[in-house]
Amino acid sequence: MATLEIKDLNVGVQTDKGMTGILRGLNLTVRSGETHAIMGPNGSGKSTLAYAIAGHPKYVITNGEVHLDGENVLDWTVDERARHGLFLAMQYPVEVPGVSMSNFLRTSVTATRGEAPKLRHWLKEMREAMSDLAVDASFAERNVNEGFSGGERKRAEILQLELLKPKIAVLDETDSGLDVDALRVVSDGINRARENNDLGLLLITHFTRILKYVKPDFVHVIRDGRIIAEGGPELADRIDADGYEQFALETA
Repeated sequence: MATLEIKDLNVGVQTDKGMTGILRGLNLTVRSGETHAIMGPNGSGKSTLAYAIAGHPKYVITNGEVHLDGENVLDWTVDERARHGLFLAMQYPVEVPGVSMSNFLRTSVTATRGEAPKLRHWLKEMREAMSDLAVDASFAERNVNEGFSGGERKRAEILQLELLKPKIAVLDETDSGLDVDALRVVSDGINRARENNDLGLLLITHFTRILKYVKPDFVHVIRDGRIIAEGGPELADRIDADGYEQFALETA
């Protein structure tokens, strides 16, 4: 069983006026098989948490700890974090011109598994995963995210999730920009990855609609860089009914 532990995490960004704090003493534990929904208004620190875990150089950790199975994640480079089983699906996936999806995926899988999969087996595995996500076969030869629609980019992220089989996945607003049909397909992919690999999942979202398909075990509300409310799926129902301001009033 994998465990991601975040203790007293403080994160900021450097600006012309000095360090601006974003996360302020955040604590969270995610274990294999658990789904945690991170919810909150714009600017609350949700994406900062995702990128700090992944090792984005823009975000400076000023205090706190992040451990995966007892090892210090903050000592690892970005690629070492991925090889140890951390995965980030980005809110705005970037284009990689000149690199086909097939080559990108096989290279990534080789790095995480420690050896290159045999080509025949790899093609079968990739095509099956693409079929499950209702992705056309030509998708494999297109350059990574180049000319992709928003929905295609999100499907590409979940395709990586299913093939890389990480221990802990952080999905940063994977539901944004998806129509109803695409949301169901992407959610099915997330559920498959969770069930097949005993995946620990940190699902960051503004809205509750994806939680109708990817059922959370725990819901955490972030505001001003802190977790101000925690509970089960019923907490998402409260957000859907009355928004985030109710928690600010409760905290006050």
